[in-house]
Amino acid sequence: MKVAVVAGAPALLAQYAGRVDPIAEVREACLAAVGWLCADADAVRVVARPADQAERAHGIEVGYQERVARELLAGFAGTVEVVTPEAFVLDARPTLLVADGSARRGEKAPGHLDERSFAVDEAIERSLKAGDPTDLALLDLTLAEELLIAGAPALRRLGELDPQVRSAELDYAGDPFGVRYWVARWEIG
Repeated sequence: MKVAVVAGAPALLAQYAGRVDPIAEVREACLAAVGWLCADADAVRVVARPADQAERAHGIEVGYQERVARELLAGFAGTVEVVTPEAFVLDARPTLLVADGSARRGEKAPGHLDERSFAVDEAIERSLKAGDPTDLALLDLTLAEELLIAGAPALRRLGELDPQVRSAELDYAGDPFGVRYWVARWEIG
């Protein structure tokens, strides 16, 4: 089984595209991971949180994480099933997990600077890079909410499932706009 973790950056959505791509490196890594995930697949599962209260208040019924996933999967001809982090279980289906780190990594970040974000993001990154779900399973969701870690529920659920990771690749790690983004690929089995 394959799991790809990709950034849920709203800048990946076509509606926010400009003449110059501000996150070209993130987009390239995400598309490469999705290509790897979808190779020889006829169905893909997406793990994304649903629209939040602010999105629904603006008439947006599909959350930005799912919208990003669907754009990244635009060339995929197979079936796409979207599940919430709580409903995520491991099975043979390739899984695209949309998850960001803290949005509080700088003074100009969406949530402004919170020094605690660095240690939490470092633990997540260490897990993704090593293919070790331990730190993911231990994510404090209350702290994650304070640090605006949009991907925390999905990442924690992945860790709780305690997958046996055969290989792990961290293709991208960076924090443009003061938000931590990762692109990672895990082979499980």
